[in-house]
Amino acid sequence: MMTRIHIFALLVFFHVLLTMASAGEVHVAVAANFRAALSEIVKTFERTTGHTALVSSGSSGKFYAQIKHGAPFDVFLSADVTRPQLIEEEQLAVPGSRFTYAVGRLTLWSTDSNMLKTDGPTVLSKVHFDHLAIANPKTAPYGTAAQQTLQALGVWNHVKDRLVQGENIGQTFHFVFSHNAQLGLVARSQVVDPIINGTGSRWDVPEDLHEPLRQQAVQ
Repeated sequence: MMTRIHIFALLVFFHVLLTMASAGEVHVAVAANFRAALSEIVKTFERTTGHTALVSSGSSGKFYAQIKHGAPFDVFLSADVTRPQLIEEEQLAVPGSRFTYAVGRLTLWSTDSNMLKTDGPTVLSKVHFDHLAIANPKTAPYGTAAQQTLQALGVWNHVKDRLVQGENIGQTFHFVFSHNAQLGLVARSQVVDPIINGTGSRWDVPEDLHEPLRQQAVQ
C-alpha cells in the first residue's frame, strides 16, 4: 500500500517533470503491479495541474531495454532497484533523481476460496493443481521473487513443470483471474484492489523468503 509520503513524493516528482516538459505532457513507464495505484495518483496530478500523464505499463526489464534504445519516457517507475540504478549509472537519467516510491509484497493467490485454506507451503508441496503462474524471473522483479520463494520453500523442483510465466505481473495475475492457472504468485496490491476486493483465497509470502521488493523511480 502507498503511504501519503510516497504519494506526495510522486506528485512533486511529476510537478518537477512539468518544468522540463514543453508540451505539458509527462510520459510514464510503470511496472504492471503499480498500474492501478498510479491511476489514482494520475487523476490527482491531472486535476491539480491541468496537464496530462501518458502511462504505459509492463515489465521493468522490458522498459529498461526500451529506455536504453531511446524510448521517450520522462519517468520510469520500476518494480525493483536494479533497473533505475543501471539507468542512472549509464547516464540515461537525471543524476540524483532516483528514489524509492513503494515496497511491494508477494502473495500466493487463487480465485478458489477453498484452495488456500491451509498454508501456502503445504498447498505448493502437495501439488494438487495443474498450473502455477509466476512472472518471468528474467524480466520481472516479482518473477525473481517468486522463484526465490519457491526455492526457499524447497518446492521448486516439484512445481517447475507446472509453471506458466507471464511477461509481467499484470499478465501473471490475469492467468489466475481467467482460471488458466489455479494458483499464482502475484502482487498483493493486485488482490486487495477494490475491483478484486480479496476474492478467492491467498497466502501472503513472508518477506524473508525473497529479496526485498523495493520499487524505485527515476527521471
